[in-house]
Amino acid sequence: MVSDIVITGIGVISALGHGIEATADRLLRSESGVGKMRYLKTVHTEIPVAEVPFSDDDLRGMLGIAPDFSITRTSLLGRVALREAVEMSNLKKVDNQRIAFISGTTVGGMEKSEQFYKDFLENDKRNEYIALHDCGACTDMIAQEYPGRITMQTTISTACSSAANAIIFGADMLRCGRTDLVIAGGTECLSKFHLDGFNTLMILDSEPCRPFDKNRHGLNLGEGAAYVVMETRKHAEQRGIRPICQLSGYANRCDAYHQTASSPEGEGAFRAMQAALQSAGLQPSDISYINAHGTGTPNNDESEGKAMMRVFGDKVPLVSSTKAYTGHPTSAAGAIESVISILALTRNFVPANLNFSEKIESLNFTPVTHVMTDVELKHVLCNSFGFGGNDSSCIFSKID
Repeated sequence: MVSDIVITGIGVISALGHGIEATADRLLRSESGVGKMRYLKTVHTEIPVAEVPFSDDDLRGMLGIAPDFSITRTSLLGRVALREAVEMSNLKKVDNQRIAFISGTTVGGMEKSEQFYKDFLENDKRNEYIALHDCGACTDMIAQEYPGRITMQTTISTACSSAANAIIFGADMLRCGRTDLVIAGGTECLSKFHLDGFNTLMILDSEPCRPFDKNRHGLNLGEGAAYVVMETRKHAEQRGIRPICQLSGYANRCDAYHQTASSPEGEGAFRAMQAALQSAGLQPSDISYINAHGTGTPNNDESEGKAMMRVFGDKVPLVSSTKAYTGHPTSAAGAIESVISILALTRNFVPANLNFSEKIESLNFTPVTHVMTDVELKHVLCNSFGFGGNDSSCIFSKID
């Protein structure tokens, strides 16, 4: 299978800021979004995170949403990213088309449930947030940003591969002719559930994370949202929209090795990357850059690195993880990093792998340690790996 699916719009919000220009600027300046906690209400303020630098009120103001309108932070972030992607792809002028909206999330509206749990029990003043707790409700709330145009919507929840799987599911729908256009990606906000859960697993770093470094200690949690607009090349030509790039290949595999850990030799990651290359009709040597999952945990980075060695041998392409910029936005990671991959591809740069100092002994490569500009990239591989060994890889390519 060689895909004829193209990307015609992208939108993003993360710890790097709002929009693709802010994101590209911070990446080119090697400026991290990881820092002290500002908005999440928790006793664990000593843990560094990558929060979106806007309060809920700020996000409401961007979107023109009234203060008394009930909406979760996850949905607010999703709406902001969706709006940018829709505007870039000129979807507001599209009529009588089948448009699918596929969004990945795991936390959903839990951050509001945490805030108002005691209220639910005691005085019933915030009960409207009970209905906004689940993941599907967040997807529905985001879809209301584009009222009357979305003809199908669904939610993907496969932990940290959720948004990448949303993109894959959307691409399959296009290939099967089940829809004309797809808006796919994911959104996630920070929550105490997130923070406490990962802290219990003992995989949070008390300092800014160090992906692929010998002395890495764990990840920094992040939040954000991103969406891509996809359609077939023929459909884009018919409506006169110029594609940004091509989604040339993709794959999802699951090794089911462990509930939270990757297999030692990266079996699922290896199979996902290998299958993505096969679906794109590419050889390993065709990949110019890998945006790695690269969480900064001892388990993930060595496992992913070994998987890359299995695919690429002694010629591993340029590699970097961008989680030292955005933190790990969990279910939104695959979409945010897809947008970063597309920016790198179309603007010919490779983001630095921040905070790296010493190579992992078992790996035969080191990541890119300083931002590279004026680099001719043709095919970029983007990895997103989730709990349970649910591993996904997408390949974005320049248009021929």
